[in-house]
Amino acid sequence: MRVPLSWLREFVDITISPEELAERLTRAGLEVASIDYVGLQAPTGSAWAPDLSSTTPPDYIPWDRETIFVGQIVDVQPHPNAERLKLPRIAYGEGRELTVVTGAPNIEFGMSGQKVVLATKGARLLDGHSETRQWLTLKPTKLRGVPSEGMVCSEMELALSDEHDGIIFLPDDAPVGIPLADYWGDAVLEIETTPNYAHTLSILGVAREVAALTGAELRMPSFDLPTNGPAIADKIQVEIVDSNICPRFVAGLIEGVKIAPSPWWMQRRLRLAGQRPINNIADITNYVMLELGEPSHAFDADQVAQGRLIIRPAVVGEKLETLDHVVRELRPIDTVVADPNGPSSLAGVMGGAASEISDSTVNVLYEAALWNPISIRRTAQHFKLFSEASKRFEKGVDPTLPPRTAIRGLNLIQQIAGGTIANGLVDVCPVPFNRREIELALSEVKRLLGIDLEQAEVANLLSRLGFECAVVESSRGPALHVLVPAHRTDVEIEADLLEDVARMYGYDRIPEALMADTLPIQRPNPVFEATERLRDMLVAAGLDEAISYSLSNDTLQNSVYVSEQGATAKQFVRLENPLTPERSVMRRSILPELLSIVVGDLRERERVALFEIGAVFHPAAGQLLPDEPRNLAIILAGTRQPSTWSQPSPESFDFFDLKGVIEEVLRRHGLRDRASFQVASDERLHPGRSAKIVVDEVVIGIFGELHPLVRDRFGFSVPRVCIAELSVDQLLKVSQPTKYTSISRFPATVQDLALVANDELAADLIAKTIKQYGGEFLEDVRLFDVYTGSPIPAGQRSLAFRLRFRAPDRTLADKDLLKTREKLLKQLERELGVQIRS
Repeated sequence: MRVPLSWLREFVDITISPEELAERLTRAGLEVASIDYVGLQAPTGSAWAPDLSSTTPPDYIPWDRETIFVGQIVDVQPHPNAERLKLPRIAYGEGRELTVVTGAPNIEFGMSGQKVVLATKGARLLDGHSETRQWLTLKPTKLRGVPSEGMVCSEMELALSDEHDGIIFLPDDAPVGIPLADYWGDAVLEIETTPNYAHTLSILGVAREVAALTGAELRMPSFDLPTNGPAIADKIQVEIVDSNICPRFVAGLIEGVKIAPSPWWMQRRLRLAGQRPINNIADITNYVMLELGEPSHAFDADQVAQGRLIIRPAVVGEKLETLDHVVRELRPIDTVVADPNGPSSLAGVMGGAASEISDSTVNVLYEAALWNPISIRRTAQHFKLFSEASKRFEKGVDPTLPPRTAIRGLNLIQQIAGGTIANGLVDVCPVPFNRREIELALSEVKRLLGIDLEQAEVANLLSRLGFECAVVESSRGPALHVLVPAHRTDVEIEADLLEDVARMYGYDRIPEALMADTLPIQRPNPVFEATERLRDMLVAAGLDEAISYSLSNDTLQNSVYVSEQGATAKQFVRLENPLTPERSVMRRSILPELLSIVVGDLRERERVALFEIGAVFHPAAGQLLPDEPRNLAIILAGTRQPSTWSQPSPESFDFFDLKGVIEEVLRRHGLRDRASFQVASDERLHPGRSAKIVVDEVVIGIFGELHPLVRDRFGFSVPRVCIAELSVDQLLKVSQPTKYTSISRFPATVQDLALVANDELAADLIAKTIKQYGGEFLEDVRLFDVYTGSPIPAGQRSLAFRLRFRAPDRTLADKDLLKTREKLLKQLERELGVQIRS
């Protein structure tokens, strides 16, 4: 919300600097993100002062008080040497005049008395003739032989807009000779309004806060409606079909208006507040919305069939061309303002083109209403029509505001565009509004805020914000009976009142206090601690942690399967009101979202090694909430190590890099001997480069290279993508605590064992058998060579294992291991049919 202080001062006197006002508002919950100084010099040391030393001028520039003034045209003479140039003589104070040369098309011969902006020698402006944004320091010059001692300025030279077609004409009451900064300088507060402070989404709403914080008097605009026009009941009828979607609808009528540009003062305020001027009627609806906080809409009354408006849900198949000239197909959950011929506007979101205000409009039907916030949110989201109006309706507006909004809008139209206002308003209110009443116990102030305040002081703090307070006695002791003002739709319970008490008292005045009790016992959380250790292991293995969205879509989730048929619609937890179709279900797997991230990362870097630990979501029959098991996903893609001058083309990650990471995780969880890798059948993975992880006959995960078809579907540019997904819950369930043994001070004895086995016999099974019969001194078994070919018979292969033995009390000799080796070879042959290679 952009708040020009000149506009704010219409409702409340401001006697403090913009910087101090910003500080007070921020401390009271209205965070001021920035201050734009328009034409004014920012205070020295201000955090929001623009950089005037930059070669590119900032959005707003200061107007030098010594060189830029309010001037008045004395007369306009023709240029002797150029037909398109004119020589206006400008007075800018008693005894001060100068002549300038200009080609502005809106200066005409014979003009006299018009107020303009005059820049004299040394003025620093924007260069209106440059194609890029450039500074211009004004110097006396000659144009076609005639001296020009200054410049009459357009909006562009003053950094007010990009308009450069003509100069600015100031209001007739502009005082001649004063610095423009004193007359027109302004400061604009950019307030980041939180959802619970919807009542501050207006100039009047911010003025209420300023008045409460500074003690200044709040001035309200006039809400008197003229009564000299024809009766509105004879011209306009309104019907609300469903009060749930529209609790109140107010309509007014003004006839005989003239469509034209808005006056300069209104255009300037709208621009400073972030709105683009259109025409006087459209600008007034925006002006009133920004001023009071209630969006309104103007119809061309002659385009409303029979002068009758019907507020109803849309009908299936109905279409509406909105003001942006897009034809939209409506749904039954969309609310429309219709006439007997069909929809005229998308309620609370955007008007319809059929009843749009145009240059030929003469009669205006002015509407202000209340709408169901949820309905407005759904419609705006569905059609991607997020506007200042829908933002306010979504958060809730003052239920008593529609009549005042209509009156304010009609009065402004009459003031600016002429016309006759019909007598009265059509005010249909099927749901009467009752102000909320809350009891606030004084004891709660001490309990929740930690400060001692008298009843009268609490009542005074709340009264400054418009609450009506009466002292009462309750079962909880002294209390206040509080009547909540209509504009405070966010205040529902006692705690909301206490928040306002704290804001008005001052958060910075609330004393710091330590807990009056000992700290609670720190209870261990084994699952959390084990998960954190798992994270540390993966980081130590060279991986980076990622956090992806838990919200996904079924198309992406199933895209990791070759057939794209991973899970049915019923197997997803689906959101009833998703923010976007791309985030409409809860993920069943972490991998799809993580793969999408890696595809993007590989465009910027040559290697990516990521992991994520997070919940996945599975619907559970008979349960309101889904099951949320935790999974670990790992992805390795790109080169094994960054390229260097000595190795410009490093090898890519492969299956065994990922296997090494998983083996380390299993080892650190005490599963090195209990875990095995078995052939996996998973259409996400390459058929010949995949495995499942089995511990005590329980599958805890799968890993391998991503199937080439899936890899290409995601758009990977690397030849191999290695993925893994493990159940963290299963991993932690079967893991064993780490056991520590003393380190032997004696050297190890290493023996190599070359075995011949059938091709189908897993090397992992042979290794397990070796560990089983390798004796008490066997410390490690590692496969270091696989060979097929002559002289190994067909259908068989040679597997070479390195065995490391170590004793705690001596150095082992070969003779110490002879019997163990003989026993081991017999068992391998008996159980697995494996023979030593000769």
